[in-house]
Amino acid sequence: MKRVVLVLAVLILANLACGQFPISRERATPRVAEVPTALALPTALPEGTAPSASEEALLINLYERANPAVVNIDVAGALEGELTELGSGSGFVIDKQGHIVTNNHVVVDAEEMIVTFWDGRAARASLVGQDPYSDLAVIKVEVPEDRLFPLELGDSDELRVGQQVIAIGNPFGLRGSMTVGIISALGRSLSADVEGEARYFQNPDIIQTDAAINPGNSGGPLLNLRGQVIGINSAIRTEGLSTVNSGVGFAVSSNTVRRVAPQLIEKGSVSYPYLGVTVDNRFTLAEVSLEVNMPVDQGVLITSVPSGGPAEQAGLRGGDDIANVRGSEFTVGGDIIIAIEGIPIHSFDEMIVYLINKTQVGQTVDVTVIRDGQELQVPVKLGERPK
Repeated sequence: MKRVVLVLAVLILANLACGQFPISRERATPRVAEVPTALALPTALPEGTAPSASEEALLINLYERANPAVVNIDVAGALEGELTELGSGSGFVIDKQGHIVTNNHVVVDAEEMIVTFWDGRAARASLVGQDPYSDLAVIKVEVPEDRLFPLELGDSDELRVGQQVIAIGNPFGLRGSMTVGIISALGRSLSADVEGEARYFQNPDIIQTDAAINPGNSGGPLLNLRGQVIGINSAIRTEGLSTVNSGVGFAVSSNTVRRVAPQLIEKGSVSYPYLGVTVDNRFTLAEVSLEVNMPVDQGVLITSVPSGGPAEQAGLRGGDDIANVRGSEFTVGGDIIIAIEGIPIHSFDEMIVYLINKTQVGQTVDVTVIRDGQELQVPVKLGERPK
């Protein structure tokens, strides 16, 4: 039986519209019919260590409001000619029409999906759309509206490291489990789980959290203290063959969901804007500038410009010189992108996040570059990222 767990690896090269950050993905966790428990008598807490009544009440209230929206998704697919259970994951209701958001890797290859609600009632689900680049999918159930309790999407751009967050899902098949943690970091990246050249595309704007996420949590909501969804729990980092939470979990941001889900509902797929530049992401520009004389130490150094793409048509340039950076050959001399539409761009990940969340296919954007020590404005009409 496969388990839903993603394992993070190391980034080598990045290709614009999403870069490279390979991870291995396994499928869902089997349902757990019974969990052994041990009886433990309560022990009195030392004076002054009792939890805050207001904080405790807030968490209880949040769970009681949010949990009815969280579902368990059992997935079956064809295996050796027979319909076989592949595993299970989590998801949550987003509207009164029965649409449910989950991870793409939870439902990929699914031929049958059974959604179980918080009250134990179940319904068959159909696939509406899926996007391996963001690892998001939308499925739909046909049930009465009074059984649907949609969650509200928060604004992930407002998140801060240290902010308290709550995860609700079905780890190891234990339905309706709640864990609490903080935001450990923002702006992480995960690779897209796709074949061919698309494997170099990466999903940016990823939230890192220490809230316990385990196999089966994938697709469930990461919530702020208001009960708003600020992320979709998607991956954990592990060592060796372990698939157990190590305190490093990752969630797709709610603003990515806000952009992707409507397209999946409308047309079943997602269109991504494409600038069309290649970037060697082994070193940051700041690291390169320590060994090579660069005009700036923040921005995106273009390594090459693929033929026929938007960047080439607009006149952006790749590098034609080779420098030695930490004992490795590194291409320099290309344009350095420092802003798009006047918004400063400090790194490759910032550029991808801006393009994906703030621009559309066919839109013309002003790209500010440094070329031969001079600052230039180059209008670029964005294409659609190749699939």
